[in-house]
Amino acid sequence: MEHYAGIDVSLEASSVCVVDAHGGVVCEGKVASEPEALIAWFAGLGLELTRIGLEAGPLSQWLHAGLLQAGFAVELLETRHVRAAFKTMPVKTDRKDARGIAQLMRLGWFRPVHCKSLAAQETRAVLTTRRLLQAKLHDVEMSVRGVLRGFGLKVGATTPKTFEGRVRELAAGHPTLELVTQALLSARAALAAEFAGLDRKVRAMARADRRARLLMTTPGVGSIVALTYTAAIDDPARFRSSKGAGAHFGLTPKKYQSGETDVTGRISKIGDKQVRCALYEAAHVMLTRPTKGSRLKTWALAVARRAGMRKAKVALARRLAVVLHRMLADAAAFDPDLGGPVAKAA
Repeated sequence: MEHYAGIDVSLEASSVCVVDAHGGVVCEGKVASEPEALIAWFAGLGLELTRIGLEAGPLSQWLHAGLLQAGFAVELLETRHVRAAFKTMPVKTDRKDARGIAQLMRLGWFRPVHCKSLAAQETRAVLTTRRLLQAKLHDVEMSVRGVLRGFGLKVGATTPKTFEGRVRELAAGHPTLELVTQALLSARAALAAEFAGLDRKVRAMARADRRARLLMTTPGVGSIVALTYTAAIDDPARFRSSKGAGAHFGLTPKKYQSGETDVTGRISKIGDKQVRCALYEAAHVMLTRPTKGSRLKTWALAVARRAGMRKAKVALARRLAVVLHRMLADAAAFDPDLGGPVAKAA
């Protein structure tokens, strides 16, 4: 008889449930959230598991890779899909979640999630850390301005190089302000140094990555956008069509149709927010700054005249998602005359 397993992953211990082909619970338990512990637990059952499922999360990719390497048929499940399936449960516990995931695996009513390669995860980690340092650096600068403003001292417009000098000039002669601003400026200097080093690393990564260099032939697409997109796509072959890339990153409109009601809403904003923001920034650069002409930009400007610049940027971001995927799939450079990829010369 076929057997199916569900794992509700937690930081320390995960709830595990195994059901048979008829949906009956065969066994349940709490297992340490370690690949070795889960592998030993499943091996000790003496059952041949048809499929194991676990919800996508911070630890899931690590556990998925370990179970897959051990020879188990394991699937990562789309979090939104799992939550929607469990909405009818009046009581939510880890044990019930594990049971629910096992039943989803038995019924086949689940949406699998791509488990990214180690290289893609590493690139994503570097980009996330860079963005975090950038945000904290901005927070510290805003805090300095806020502290000084409380005493009627306005920093005004500055550049990264003149900011510290302006702050010291305003705080001079006030012992308390000198103490506070010195601490904040020291923290700012440390964050700025780390951010600059990581930023150089990111640009070096983009130069060394063949796929990133390929995407950077597109107007408005720089090293950050290129690396963010390639890390998110990872394997272009997992999309049956390039058109699916726009919907995958939440850049297509919602749709609700029932009886006489037919409503088309705003974009869904599902999927990877970091990629969605990167594509929007690329679209903003293409439309607002001098870039080499292309039919893609001409098309977006026509949309802007009809519907406004904001909607044009979203539409261009969606089209960029499609174009960039096609470029990765075909190993093609951007062709400004076609607004899309063109095959490399042999």
